[in-house]
Amino acid sequence: MTTTDAAGQAATDELVGLLDLEQLDVDLFRGAQPDSERARVYGGQVAAQAMIAGTRTVDSAYQPHSLHSYFLLPGDYQVPIIYDVERIRDGRAFATRRVVARQHGRPIYYQTLNFQRSEDGFDHQDAMPSVAAPEDGLDLVELMRDRGGKDADALGKEWSALEVRYLGHTGMGLSEDPRHPAQARMWVRVRGTLGDDPLEHLAVFTYASDVSLLGAALAAHEVDPAKTMMASLDHTLWFHRPFRADGWWLYDQWSPSASGGRGLSFGRVFTQDGVLAATAAQEGLIRPRRPR
Repeated sequence: MTTTDAAGQAATDELVGLLDLEQLDVDLFRGAQPDSERARVYGGQVAAQAMIAGTRTVDSAYQPHSLHSYFLLPGDYQVPIIYDVERIRDGRAFATRRVVARQHGRPIYYQTLNFQRSEDGFDHQDAMPSVAAPEDGLDLVELMRDRGGKDADALGKEWSALEVRYLGHTGMGLSEDPRHPAQARMWVRVRGTLGDDPLEHLAVFTYASDVSLLGAALAAHEVDPAKTMMASLDHTLWFHRPFRADGWWLYDQWSPSASGGRGLSFGRVFTQDGVLAATAAQEGLIRPRRPR
């Protein structure tokens, strides 16, 4: 996941194409699949395609401000995904859509997407933490490969449009913080250049937001991720301020709790100049792999 101009732009264009859905009927869309060697569809892809489907049914005066979703079944790369949009609300200031993703006649993912017309209001934000620069981070896929991650090569291929520079986690590169026992930080950007459509940037960010977020829940535990079963159960995003997904953004992650075979993680998204652009939350299954 290193930056190369031609290859990076080609991978970025391919990702944008993947998120450009085919409309089958009113409020009904079909999403294509990438060439992947992995057993189940990457969750960020499903979330981003569902967001695009919902957005296609809303007036352009409305912009997404949040999405809340549940992963129900593993996706199958061998067949397209059908996205069925339900129009829940069309108000003067807000609009709401519910999107169900289906394969083989069964729901695999649900998303509720909320939109708002632009308006002025009160404004404050958390301060960005002091961190190392992106060029001082480690390539995430190379790090996974060095640690024996069996999916590293497949993920490197699937995430080829993304550049992720890992800054560390609790116990490796980050200082201990008694308030937050499990933390992880990384810089992320798309490797090529995107257009100027804000929705294109939100969709690409949504795709990237599922990268490693659940992994922050393991930062407090001395475990081998390759020997740990991990699966996203839900995923939530709040979009605070516009930003470009093709510029570096800091993913400041922490996990307040892990129990009962589940871990909860949050992430703050800052631009390089310190603007808090978004917040993410995810709960997922985390348990040691058991012999079959």
